[in-house]
Amino acid sequence: MGAAARVADAMAQAASSQAIAEYRLKLREYQEARAAFEAEASAYWTSIAEKRRGRNAKRREHLAIGLDDYVPTQPPVYAGPKRPVNPEGEPAPEAKPRQYKAIPLVADLLQAAGEHFQWTPERPAKEVEFKRAYARVASAAGLTREQAVRVYSFETGGNGNYDMQSGLRSGRAISTAIGYNQLLTTNSVELIAEQGQEFVRELTQKAAQLSGAPRKAMDHKIGALKRMLAYARSVPDDWSQHEKLADTPQGWALHAMVLDIDVGPLLQTHKLLTSVIFARAKGHTRPLSAAELEMMNLTGDGTGLDMVTMPQALREVVPTSNFFQRSGYERNPVAIRHNTVAKLLDITDSRMDSNSNLPGAKELAAAF
Repeated sequence: MGAAARVADAMAQAASSQAIAEYRLKLREYQEARAAFEAEASAYWTSIAEKRRGRNAKRREHLAIGLDDYVPTQPPVYAGPKRPVNPEGEPAPEAKPRQYKAIPLVADLLQAAGEHFQWTPERPAKEVEFKRAYARVASAAGLTREQAVRVYSFETGGNGNYDMQSGLRSGRAISTAIGYNQLLTTNSVELIAEQGQEFVRELTQKAAQLSGAPRKAMDHKIGALKRMLAYARSVPDDWSQHEKLADTPQGWALHAMVLDIDVGPLLQTHKLLTSVIFARAKGHTRPLSAAELEMMNLTGDGTGLDMVTMPQALREVVPTSNFFQRSGYERNPVAIRHNTVAKLLDITDSRMDSNSNLPGAKELAAAF
């Protein structure tokens, strides 16, 4: 190696050593900043959970809830340095095949219903038939046209069909949510467990007015529903237990009921009606707006009611983070962007306003 080459090599090594030293300094700064942020974030989300437990305890004692019962600040946001790039290169992470949880599609639900309960849902010839059936059931149950149409507009984008599945792309779905109110498999299992006997009575009354082949088909449907009811009630009436059943082929078969022209509207209606009943049972007698009902539909009755019962003055200042787990909040750009209860309800109302003008929503409104 010539003198010039040796000088160049020495300079490169010196530069490399300097780059490594700078990298290690920046890495340490990054790790310290990240650790400080994680400590702050952990404390914040711990306080969110503690405040939630405190509010639940106050509600059980019928005590007033005020601003002090919520965390009034927004979640901390990391604003420190980015992780530096190692000049020596980072070892490539070991490639692992991505694991996908099997999410059943409508075809899977139909297959499961046939295999496990020897039954196929009776599906409408036209979409408007299902909308009319839903409108009849919803009206009879006490839901208003505004509640039903606006929730439909939000959940389906204003143009969804009775068998619309959430996020369906390239033959893969992101959720088991189906229909006007986007019921999950667990919703169907729970509703059949809790309301199935009433559904059987409704179908039995319909059967009494039929004869011939229609009566035979209805009797067969009632028989399948009774067997599904027995399966849904084979575990304690608990969401986590129903969730386990919902993740089986038999649970998928129960979810196929959401597609049936007779049972589907009952499931769709009771998905919303249970929230209305829950609110009344907790002493909330004022009619729920569609946006408030949607909060309960989206977040669960307990969490939704927490927002619904909040006076407007608190809605304006209480962060939406108070109603989430950390992981769920960080995956929810809508809640982050519209970061108070008032803002979240406003954007929900705004989307309902816009989507209610679309053809599907107008068709549902006309069915009432």
